[in-house]
Amino acid sequence: MSRFILISPNQEFERRLRQATTGSLPGNVQSLPADVLHSQPQEIFAQLSAERTEVLIIGPDLPLDDALRLATVFDVQHPEISLILVAENQPELIMHAMRAGVRDVLNPMADVANIRMLLERACQASASRKRSEATMSATRTENSLVIGVFSPKGGVGKTTIATNIAVGLGKIAPMNVVLVDLDLQFGDVASGLYLNPEYTLTDAVTPSASQDSMVLKAFLTAHPTGIYALCAPKSPVESDHISVPQLSRLLQQLAMEFQYVVVDTGPGITEHSLAALEVCTDAVWVTGMDVPSVRGLRTGMDLLNQLDLIPENRHVVLNFADSKTGLSVQDIEATLGAPVDISVPRSRALSVATNRGVPLLQEEVRDPATKGLRSLVKRFDPSWRAKSQRKLHRRVVV
Repeated sequence: MSRFILISPNQEFERRLRQATTGSLPGNVQSLPADVLHSQPQEIFAQLSAERTEVLIIGPDLPLDDALRLATVFDVQHPEISLILVAENQPELIMHAMRAGVRDVLNPMADVANIRMLLERACQASASRKRSEATMSATRTENSLVIGVFSPKGGVGKTTIATNIAVGLGKIAPMNVVLVDLDLQFGDVASGLYLNPEYTLTDAVTPSASQDSMVLKAFLTAHPTGIYALCAPKSPVESDHISVPQLSRLLQQLAMEFQYVVVDTGPGITEHSLAALEVCTDAVWVTGMDVPSVRGLRTGMDLLNQLDLIPENRHVVLNFADSKTGLSVQDIEATLGAPVDISVPRSRALSVATNRGVPLLQEEVRDPATKGLRSLVKRFDPSWRAKSQRKLHRRVVV
């Protein structure tokens, strides 16, 4: 049964709205007073009957700022509910309404037939979103991998590893790889790939993108190697507007569209990194060959083990490997309590490639680091994984 909530003091519009639903749309209209604009969704739901809510109609004759604020809250917390704003149709208002998650703007003077048509469309959108949510939460595209690259410490070359994984996978699955920069404040994926993105992650979590994968794809930046990138916000201030639920939905959306989603996280264990871990099928843990980064990784992995947030497939990468540092692979493994799977030697070519914004695997430079990076990429190749005799964790030699 459809269910419509109206928040408006305008009795004439309420009359037309009820007339539009009578006899043509199942369910009823429940009208709430204008003062609920300052309430949270839970408080509003407490005033409703048991019937399922599908469409929320806000206005007319309400303060637009308050109406848009409530729409934004509903869109984040209850994206399955279609939002209709009843207000004069103006270009600037349309843009603000879209960003707030409003599906349609309805003229206050609309007749019964137009109101009915808009409500039917809103009900269909609500039903579609609920089916999509159920699918995304219950299943993942069978062959897709979400690969998170993590390190509690900064400065260990995490972005270099992530960009090379993405470029390497692009040769396995052209046009089917997306790299997401989740270092929301100081992400370097754009510079690591020599990109100047028109759109960023801020655009990708807007209501229009979260509700339509075609819109989302329009915000991705294409790279010459045949991969896509979703770069970090251009300003650290913008990161404050990206919520954990928005991020989780974004990664789930991308997993439905791409065979590989590579996530370059920021240093440390933030709420956004934890949200990414919950979606990841694989976690790449990066450490340098120094005591602080090794100990930091051990502490981080212990914490995540306690929270039961370690993905089933784990890959420990020793970056900047150098036998002259005073540490051996055995020392690092003993501290981590886990084997080192991949070793990427300290390399001048790798440093030059990073500074140029051209990943080492993009140009296939002959260098010891190239071999280590190729071995890492191979671990995500379906044909490699299908060989049961392969051991996932094997000791490396530096």
